[in-house]
Amino acid sequence: MDSVTKRYPDGTVAVDGLSLEIPDRTITVLVGPSGCGKTTTLRMINRMVEPSEGTILVDGVDVQKQPVNTLRRSMGYVIQNAGLFQHRTIADNIATVPRLLGWSKQKARARAEELMERVGLDASLAKRYPYQLSGGQQQRVGVARALAADPPVLLMDEPFSAVDPVVRKGLQEELLRIQGELGKTIIFVTHDIDEAIRLGTKVAVMRAGGRLAQFAEPAELLSAPADAFVEDFLGADRGIRRLSFFPSEGLELLTGPVVAVGATAEQTAAREASGAPYLLVTDGGGKPLGWSEPGSLPGAAAEELLPYGRPFVAGQDSLRVALDCAVLSPTGWAVAVDGTGRVVGVVSQETIGEAIRGAHAAGRKADVAGRKTDTEGRKADVAG
Repeated sequence: MDSVTKRYPDGTVAVDGLSLEIPDRTITVLVGPSGCGKTTTLRMINRMVEPSEGTILVDGVDVQKQPVNTLRRSMGYVIQNAGLFQHRTIADNIATVPRLLGWSKQKARARAEELMERVGLDASLAKRYPYQLSGGQQQRVGVARALAADPPVLLMDEPFSAVDPVVRKGLQEELLRIQGELGKTIIFVTHDIDEAIRLGTKVAVMRAGGRLAQFAEPAELLSAPADAFVEDFLGADRGIRRLSFFPSEGLELLTGPVVAVGATAEQTAAREASGAPYLLVTDGGGKPLGWSEPGSLPGAAAEELLPYGRPFVAGQDSLRVALDCAVLSPTGWAVAVDGTGRVVGVVSQETIGEAIRGAHAAGRKADVAGRKTDTEGRKADVAG
């Protein structure tokens, strides 16, 4: 996008001189307050809105020089509430664009069935109608329909904002999984900074009047906001959000406080020698049951145990997740599990805090090294 502006007849400027280069095979998120031109920008890409000034190129080709129907069929488009055809079955909804492109009914139907599986929809839903599906299922259909003709570009306009937080999280995970498999170029509009940080390879923060405030990777955005507007938009807890980019794999986990249900008094005493204030009791399969106070036998009834809270997956979840688990635990300790849910250790808030400080220090060193490299590069350019 090169100096793109959208000015309406009444003088309103929705987008003002926007220049942006969206990387291929990534998720670029447009985020900002209401009325900042996010949706207008998205719709100018497929010419649902025509720009007043500037140029939009897709792989070097000016979108203004392409037939509008051809352009739109080359891009997937997903909107809030899915925008499905209510009189068509789910399979026919998904097959819409392939049929418009001249695919045979059999080929289009096979593609619909393939995509239903890819987006996590049961094949039995193929002959149902949109009103017979939940909101989350309808959004999955919308994503499948957008992917049906295998477009290189996918435009998504606040597609998950109309569903509840649990369904929304599941849809976000599904989108990341699909993107990992297909590698599309996705432009995603949202007003939710948490969603932007979670999904975006790069995030474009827009300010009122349709101007670009900052375009950066999420970690850079959180650590170095461009100005006071970006800092305020990110919120007071941007430091906590930044922890999402620090892995938990380096945490020092303790196995001493972990004891299986039914352990003997001698075994329990040996575990208590670890110095932890509580013992984590596990079942015979190594799954957590709850926390037992020192001096209590691990064979106590489940209702006598303190809840262990929400565990985190060691090495997979971030320090933010680990810290959240520790804060929510009644003991102040987080439970670490492997991919099967078996306990691999426990960790205190204090240890997580040390890991966070270490990660920040490593980040600062990396920033200094990066600036040094940039400086040396500029000197080399000048010398050249």
